[in-house]
Amino acid sequence: MSRKWDRIITWAMLAIFLAIAVPWFVDWYRTRPEWWDPVLRYMIHTGLKETVRMAVFSVLGATAIGVVLGTLITIRFKPLQWLIRGYIEIWRGLPILVTIFLIYFALPRLDETIPLIPFSIDPFAAFVGATIGLILWGSAQVAEATRGAIQSIPREQHEAADALGFGWIGTHAFVVVPQATRRLLPPLIGLLVNIVQNTTIAGLIGVGEGLETGTRSTERLLFSTGDAHYVPIYTAVLIFFFALSYPLTRLAGFVEKRLAS
Repeated sequence: MSRKWDRIITWAMLAIFLAIAVPWFVDWYRTRPEWWDPVLRYMIHTGLKETVRMAVFSVLGATAIGVVLGTLITIRFKPLQWLIRGYIEIWRGLPILVTIFLIYFALPRLDETIPLIPFSIDPFAAFVGATIGLILWGSAQVAEATRGAIQSIPREQHEAADALGFGWIGTHAFVVVPQATRRLLPPLIGLLVNIVQNTTIAGLIGVGEGLETGTRSTERLLFSTGDAHYVPIYTAVLIFFFALSYPLTRLAGFVEKRLAS
């Protein structure tokens, strides 16, 4: 009953918000100022593009690395388990901003601090540095979720695969991982939501994502017209991220519910 009421309250609040916001926006849009169209095009063509592109690359990279590491950590070989556990705890425990700063600012200058390193690392583009940081954080989350999903598969499934002559690779590739994938889907969709929201951090190193393009627009308007127009621009940013995140959040809940039934 509580979940039913939670759903009713959620939809009621959303309906109230839309009932107030949509008429206001329609009325405002009819009399929109001249600066609005260029700002909106900039936020969509640059901010939306960069946010979606970063989220897609980050989720694909994090999923690929995380599933492999989460599978390997289930091998009963202590040095490998310790190595992967260290990777997970480091990148899962660090704030994402710290990770991105380490990749973007510190890593290319590592040879200057440690002269014994026989190679140098070229500076990353801001987009690449932010994406690597998100992949490291996301892969740690996926690895831990994969480990839990694989270990939740009954031991009898492993034994049945062994009886059929599958090796370790065959058992995991054809028996264990396909079953674990069903349990991984909701966390992976949740990861996509988190990465979409965390792309806003990339603006601190100059990536032109959704929030950063809004901030740049307010600064330009403040300089050129004396009014930053914070309310309409950041309202557009709010709608932009809500439109990306909310459907994914509902999708994660729907998938989890379907899998549970």
